Amino acid sequence: MKHISLLAGLFGCACAPAWAQTTINLAPTTIDASEQESTAGLSLDQSSGMASRLGLSVRETPASVAVANRNDIERHSAQNFQDAANTLPGVNASAPPGFGGFVSYRGFTSSQITQMFNGINVAGGLARPVDAWIYDRVELVGGPSSLINGAGSVGGSLNYVTKLATREEQAAEGRVSYGSYDTTETAFGVNHALTDASSDVQHYARLDVSHNTGNGYIDRQERDAWSAAFSLLSDLTPDLSHTLALEYQDEHEDSPYWGTPVLNPKAGELQIDRHNRFNNYNVEDGRYEQRTLWLRSIIDYRLNDSTRLRNTLYHLDSQRDYRNLETYQYNADNSAVNRSTAYQVRHQGEQNGNQFELSHDTRLFGLDSTWSGGFEYKVNQTTNSPLNVKGASSVNPDHYQPGHFYDIPGTKSGYVSDKTNEVTTRALFVENRLALTETLSLLTGVRYDDIALDVTNHRAVTASNPRHLKRSWEPVTGRVGLTWQFIPTANAYVQYSTAVEQPGGTQDFDVSTGKQWEIGSKFNYLDGRGSATVAAYRIERSDFAVTDLQDPTKSIPVGQQTSKGIELASSFKITPKLLAEGNIAWVDARYDDFNEKNAAGMVISRKGNTPTNVPDRVANLWLTYDFAPRLQGGVDARYVASVYADNANTLTVPSYTLFGTFLSFKVDQHTTVTGRVRNLTNEVYAEFAHVSPAYYLGSPRTFELAVQSRF
Repeated sequence: MKHISLLAGLFGCACAPAWAQTTINLAPTTIDASEQESTAGLSLDQSSGMASRLGLSVRETPASVAVANRNDIERHSAQNFQDAANTLPGVNASAPPGFGGFVSYRGFTSSQITQMFNGINVAGGLARPVDAWIYDRVELVGGPSSLINGAGSVGGSLNYVTKLATREEQAAEGRVSYGSYDTTETAFGVNHALTDASSDVQHYARLDVSHNTGNGYIDRQERDAWSAAFSLLSDLTPDLSHTLALEYQDEHEDSPYWGTPVLNPKAGELQIDRHNRFNNYNVEDGRYEQRTLWLRSIIDYRLNDSTRLRNTLYHLDSQRDYRNLETYQYNADNSAVNRSTAYQVRHQGEQNGNQFELSHDTRLFGLDSTWSGGFEYKVNQTTNSPLNVKGASSVNPDHYQPGHFYDIPGTKSGYVSDKTNEVTTRALFVENRLALTETLSLLTGVRYDDIALDVTNHRAVTASNPRHLKRSWEPVTGRVGLTWQFIPTANAYVQYSTAVEQPGGTQDFDVSTGKQWEIGSKFNYLDGRGSATVAAYRIERSDFAVTDLQDPTKSIPVGQQTSKGIELASSFKITPKLLAEGNIAWVDARYDDFNEKNAAGMVISRKGNTPTNVPDRVANLWLTYDFAPRLQGGVDARYVASVYADNANTLTVPSYTLFGTFLSFKVDQHTTVTGRVRNLTNEVYAEFAHVSPAYYLGSPRTFELAVQSRF
């Protein structure tokens, strides 16, 4: 309680003048105080990104929008794009193996939160976090947003945007860091004009590369990862440009950490043996590997002053390999750890698609109007090749040999395909912004999707497992919102939005649905020294599959879940030298209709319970101070409330508060040296609660020294 009280007090001091819903992103914090003062408080006028295809700013969009831009990523020292997402209000993201990138937001988790890359909705769990160096920004839209992203997005959407070539003649930057547990980062980026300024056709190229290594804070967990992004921007005519973008990611992790078992008896607040908190119960040759290749071709064409089009043609190829012993539980007297679930699987995915958008400024009924419409076509194909054996063994947690995967009876090398899922999506969408008056605008949009699922069975054909299985859906989603700019520096908005979800697996159900009502405000205050937003919402998710109370062998599409909450954030320059930033979110999430089978095989209603891994409060605070023209320091805090580890709500994982600090020295106009401490108090905490149950522990106290240069 003392941690949350301290954090609430700090947040109240920094942000009491305003309420907010999105993280307010100021221009980069620099040593030059006068430059800071001139750029403070303008972040609401940056692009809202994927929140609308109409090119609206954050301020103009009648929806919850938060953006962590490149300056925010560096100022908050996000190590990967998931760290950047965690700086946004209400987001609680983690990366337990087997879950890709796990996100809890607005009372929803997993597939109810869409994670996109460069505006492309990608299936197949590719959201495992990688180094933030190649990313330009992370965008967040709160609540149902299938209008923008297609099926999914009941709770919200995250979009990770890669750096692209710009029209700078020449720019270069690099970063080298070393930290606890032999964690290293070596990264560089360069943007360069390839043609003379007098040429009719102009070409600009950008290359970003990063290499990360580390031994991990858990025993025997070693990681090696590469990320690279190359893009070529070509101005073919004054009105026509083309961007070719190529990205490659390669990650290898030895003996991945799958969690820390909790002590018996398992009741109430779960506990671990802190003496063995760094034990790794995976086998010696456990492995996680991922390789991802992206190729995009982007055409931008201005037909005239009021009409523009953009077309994005893309190809994605990915492969992920797991080979691990994944489940660990203590025996009755906590003297031994029982290990099980030897799992080897290959996930192969390929997605090809095209997005076309046309925007047009005109007048409708004598009023200014902006239109955006287009179509999307994509084919996503994933093939799983799993091998799952019991793999039971027992070890002494104080002294044990981890063993090897292929020594486990029933395991074997190689992969045998199980099923291939192919999802083909055809979509049409249109948005409009109508200026009803100089201060009042109406935003509307609708999207139609034609979704077809084709499952191919590669194993033995049976009556219950045919060679092919087909399903199809045709949902319609939309959004309507009003924005009222009641004074030049402040507005208020109200919006209603909907979403749909494709049924899981091969269930022959209609899509489940989501709808949201939201009201909010976005404003500057105290002569532009601060910016803030506030939002209140209610989301209802309906008709998802739950176990039939009358027949435990069947599922029926009658599930319902609701959440309601408030999100606030503010960025405020307290003095010319002191910048305060913060956000806080409250959510009340409940199952209205949800059933599941317990360990005895009985079907139990969980009506009124809270979903697992959903904290009801999440808060962030940053204080940055310029001690001298070349010396800057700061502190930060993050609070995450306790979560339930089971749907019965009988097991909990405790809340936690993390503190950090940094000191940065500007050696010259190009180079900065930064020392940083994360988890200053060495808090022992769980980022995620496995249903085993087990903790997925977060990082202990770590130190980092980094040198970054720009030319």
